[in-house]
Amino acid sequence: MKRLVDLILILVTVVLLSLPVIIVVVLVKLTSKGPIFYWSDRVGKDNVIFKMPKFRSMNIDTPEVATHLLADPKSVLTPIGDFLRKSSLDELPQLWSIIKGDMSFVGPRPALFNQDDLIALRTEKGVHDLVPGLTGWAQINGRDELPIPQKVDLDVEYLHHQSLWLDIKIIWLTFIKVIKKDGVSH
Repeated sequence: MKRLVDLILILVTVVLLSLPVIIVVVLVKLTSKGPIFYWSDRVGKDNVIFKMPKFRSMNIDTPEVATHLLADPKSVLTPIGDFLRKSSLDELPQLWSIIKGDMSFVGPRPALFNQDDLIALRTEKGVHDLVPGLTGWAQINGRDELPIPQKVDLDVEYLHHQSLWLDIKIIWLTFIKVIKKDGVSH
């Protein structure tokens, strides 16, 4: 059922967001050197690594670590990188990962391949059994501001209470948070 809902939402989303996607593609290409998309190795269901695309918001020589681990995240952003991140437009290419089945609209955000502490804690708590999501319970309850143990606790809460209605609530609250730029620190 969840996969069917994802595919229906993909159709609606692609129709609604095709013009903004085209605009972002052009802006990324015009404002910085390098590819339009950044493909990162992410941890999916059952800890399987997959390639997740984002619109590139950082310079091409930026180290491949979680943003909060960079000494000065703003210094490595492209001219439109800050806007892309705060508006969450950099996340739109992840619709491809949903189409492929590597991701869902709702689930725990996929960890970077090298976030060993997050991966280990999620595995210990059974969260690795979930398909990662474009948004999730942790994202609407703190987003970038949450420490890893608290993120995992929220992921576990989602694991035990997941339902179509909870997913709808999370998608709606994500929309509100994105509009307000709430919980984005970098």
